Amino acid sequence: MNPEVEALLEKSRRSQKAAKKLLMDRDADFAASRAYYAMFYVAEALLLQKGLSFSNHSAVIANFGKEFAKSGLVDAKFHRYLINAQDRRNIGDYSVRDAISEDQVKEMIEWAKEFIQMAEEYLSQIF
Repeated sequence: MNPEVEALLEKSRRSQKAAKKLLMDRDADFAASRAYYAMFYVAEALLLQKGLSFSNHSAVIANFGKEFAKSGLVDAKFHRYLINAQDRRNIGDYSVRDAISEDQVKEMIEWAKEFIQMAEEYLSQIF
């Protein structure tokens, strides 16, 4: 496996772990951001494994959908998780009126866990 792909997966695992810690500290906004990034790094890693790299979040998300979800390589729910997580992260990072609930962050942390497991299984099948 490409060392950069492995580094992104490790960063994803660390982000998911950090999200759990932040949620335990009742810091839902920042936990949401870390949970989103756990999924985002996986998407980047999988795209990179195909030789694809993008410079912004929307391009990563769109191309993950195109290359993996729409093509049937992975369950389309993972693309939906990534889209929904980005929406929640944007609320947590940028909104001063809206808030992310702890339950929403718990859900995102589970999505991130599933995302990482999916990537590990997918990559183990191609190597």
